[in-house]
Amino acid sequence: MKKLNIYFTAGIPQLEDTADIIKLIQNAGADMMEIGMPYSDPVADGPVIQKAHELALENGMTIEKLFSQLKSIKNEIKIPVILMGYINPVLSFGFEKFCIECSESVVSGLIIPDLPAIEFEKNYQQILEKYNLNFTFLITPETSDERILYLDSLSSGFLYAVSSSSTTGNENAVLKNEDYLSRIASLQLKNPVMIGFGIKSKEDFENVTEKADGGIIGTAFVNILLNDKDWKINAIDFIQSIKA
Repeated sequence: MKKLNIYFTAGIPQLEDTADIIKLIQNAGADMMEIGMPYSDPVADGPVIQKAHELALENGMTIEKLFSQLKSIKNEIKIPVILMGYINPVLSFGFEKFCIECSESVVSGLIIPDLPAIEFEKNYQQILEKYNLNFTFLITPETSDERILYLDSLSSGFLYAVSSSSTTGNENAVLKNEDYLSRIASLQLKNPVMIGFGIKSKEDFENVTEKADGGIIGTAFVNILLNDKDWKINAIDFIQSIKA
């Protein structure tokens, strides 16, 4: 069975909804989740997730608040929880302090797309290992085989394969890039490969996971949280429709 990873931004639609959404994602049958830490300049994200970041910051979401929410449900969450965000807020918080907070809550890994691999290897890898935290790097269709193997060697948990070179939620994302997916599959990587960016339906999910271990859905799920009055029902229905 291919793994489903659901992304949402912490602090939306209301500040205190985060814990409920985490439990909802788990109970609806997702295999893992990514929680976005809101940031004022989310350059890799499309308009929907940018809007989510803006709303979360307006609502008062902070890293401190997020850790408090995560700790409140620590004993209820059994699936992997990954924090995703940008490096500046983490450094402002204090990298090791951040890792300690992760290890004391439900967090099992991090995705920080703007942390260069060389910096990671030199300054941060040992700290993450000290607190038993996974770290996931992103690859794109333009990433060379040599680079993919290098990033796979540094990653743990899984490798995030961006479906196409675009921002999140791009309507024109090329989901089924056969050459790219075949190339990844042929490399015999040590980590499972999860495909993300542009997956909106069960059909999309099945298409991209033919040669990968799972798929990541963010924008389509965040859209429900932002725009649907009945998001608690419809978010469950959406996840179950992908897993059905």
